[in-house]
Amino acid sequence: MGTNYKEELFDKMPIVGILRNVSLEVIEEILPYYKKAGLTTLEITMNSANACDIIKSIAENHSDINVGAGTVCTMADLMKALDAGATFIVTPIMDVDVMHYCKSHNVPIFPGAFTPLEIYNANKLGATAVKIFPATQLGAGYVKDVLAPLNTIKLLPTGGVALDNIQSFFQAGAIGVGMGGSLFDKKMMDAKDYDALYNHFKSICDKVVEIR
Repeated sequence: MGTNYKEELFDKMPIVGILRNVSLEVIEEILPYYKKAGLTTLEITMNSANACDIIKSIAENHSDINVGAGTVCTMADLMKALDAGATFIVTPIMDVDVMHYCKSHNVPIFPGAFTPLEIYNANKLGATAVKIFPATQLGAGYVKDVLAPLNTIKLLPTGGVALDNIQSFFQAGAIGVGMGGSLFDKKMMDAKDYDALYNHFKSICDKVVEIR
């Protein structure tokens, strides 16, 4: 066990790409385009079919990608994810036991939180950055409002981040974002139109580069 998370990879392109129920075969087809566009960090949700096998394969074969486990809600999930080789942990909620374990074992963790109090407590318990979830209804304005009094906390809004608003989240002070379906376009993936998918990835990365 242990983690090979490379902070410099995330800093280079601070987008966590979230994959749920996508087969390893398809992920392997997508990854060359993902990397070529400049993306560096991938989250496989634990409620995906064969999540641990997918994490293990990516961790072993793609050292230039940070691969982590998402939807980690319990200590059992956490142990399975770390055994598989996850280099960071993402949760939709904040479980204190999971937080304590990650902090004491130097495992990067992005716990989900919604209210200012939850965000504050997650940070206090050692969050690498706090995942604001769901950010869909709140938008970038919420990030800005929270950071006015809590300006030392790192925030990673997830949910509702897309090509047309990604810059506003960084302008509001987010250190990164989590993106699922808005990044991994289902129509392009189903059609195996990987050139279009690459262009889509690249346009999102370009927006981030432009603003930093």
